[in-house]
Amino acid sequence: MIDLRPIVYILGLLLVVLGGLMLLPLGLDRITGHGNWLAFLSAATVTTVTGAVMALTCSNATGTGLTVKQAFVLTTAVWTILPAFGALPFMLGEPGLSATDAYFEAVSGMTTTGTTIIGPDAETGAPGLDLLPMGTNLWRGMLQWLGGLGIVIVALIFLPVMKVGGMQFFRSEGFDTLGKILPRAFEISVGLIQIYALITVACALAFRALGMSGFEAVMHALTCVSTGGFSTRDLSFAAFPEASKLVAVLFMLMASLPFIRYVQVMRGDVAPLFRDIQVRAFLRWNAVAVGLILFIAWWQHEIAPERIATDVLFNVVTVFTGTGYASVDVTLWGAFAFTVLLTVGLIGGCTSSTVCSVKVFRYLILFEAVKVQLRRLRHPSAAVQMRYGGHPVSDDVLDSVIMFFTLFVLTFGLLVVALSLSGLSDSAALTGAWTSLANIGPVWGPEVGRTGAVDGFPPASKWLLIAGMILGRLELLSVYVLFMARFWRD
Repeated sequence: MIDLRPIVYILGLLLVVLGGLMLLPLGLDRITGHGNWLAFLSAATVTTVTGAVMALTCSNATGTGLTVKQAFVLTTAVWTILPAFGALPFMLGEPGLSATDAYFEAVSGMTTTGTTIIGPDAETGAPGLDLLPMGTNLWRGMLQWLGGLGIVIVALIFLPVMKVGGMQFFRSEGFDTLGKILPRAFEISVGLIQIYALITVACALAFRALGMSGFEAVMHALTCVSTGGFSTRDLSFAAFPEASKLVAVLFMLMASLPFIRYVQVMRGDVAPLFRDIQVRAFLRWNAVAVGLILFIAWWQHEIAPERIATDVLFNVVTVFTGTGYASVDVTLWGAFAFTVLLTVGLIGGCTSSTVCSVKVFRYLILFEAVKVQLRRLRHPSAAVQMRYGGHPVSDDVLDSVIMFFTLFVLTFGLLVVALSLSGLSDSAALTGAWTSLANIGPVWGPEVGRTGAVDGFPPASKWLLIAGMILGRLELLSVYVLFMARFWRD
């Protein structure tokens, strides 16, 4: 049997940290005179006490390190258990959500999906996000910021060791941690936190300089750098000046690049960032998507491209990076533009970034595998070595990538069917599966509120979306393996 004590110990410590962080929105609501601070006080107490009990109970397991099996269990436990406690402020205070809705909002935050359950009141038409206590909105942003940081650490420390979806290819680049996950985790995490925080501060200062209030600048910096997409406004970025969209584009792109490259830049080695074929492909594909939509707008003479250039750039990048902000109704751009957006959403960003979805490197390996097979067909006797970025790609990496694509397509199809059977329309089921599995954010369909909130979805649909968000954030295999009986045997 797997020894769960180290896992419970780490989860306990993380819950203590999470409870301590609740003091920030607590203090904000207290300063602004909002009674919602009492909800954060109760949530912080429950979370901290529970975490402390867990950590103290299993403290005798410290210093033993983590096995690969324990790493699998820990990664899934973090993204399922922590949101349960992160949901407490949404239940105990405003907006007073049900357990299902509160957990949905917290999971959407920590997975950096950005689909919100909080929308305008259907009866009175009163705004939803705009009238939330500042502490609640800050907590939504903090959940996304923590989730974005957490997935970068997981992508650098755990996924290469667990050989999830071909991530073992990056083990030597992202520090070799096999057999010594915990000791190196602290060292890696400190460097990443410093870089992540530095980019977040720069983003907040840029937003503030362009006219956002101090609170909104901080909130949107938290959700922009994490590529999460939660906003303080029902209208999202449509409520802010045009220049703020360009700043958001810059930082969304920065957050989509490999954070290991930023570590190298901080050490004085800039060349790897510009040599990385992932980075070049990601930026090139973004430019192609923007150019295609602008060209169609010009070709059809429906909208002058120069009038919508900023919105096209902003909305393509926000979908490509899985951030999920909005500035216009993209369905009005026509079927071709909408198809382009759905396609880029299934690509995503680079490895060891805050972005989810399939990831650029897997497409590059898939394309290279196709080219290699075509060469072998033309020259059967030739010895053709598959390479990625100048390095040979082993069979186990290629097999893992093919397995990931297969599972992604199968999971996507099953999720669409399940959402349809849960009562959603075809469009909502399709885009719901798309947005949850790729952690993008927006959903389209007759059941979706005018601001994109999914509060009108049936409870079964919400739980299916929750499952999709967790599966997508943890790259499928690290969750699916837990349902195999062989995994739990000695």
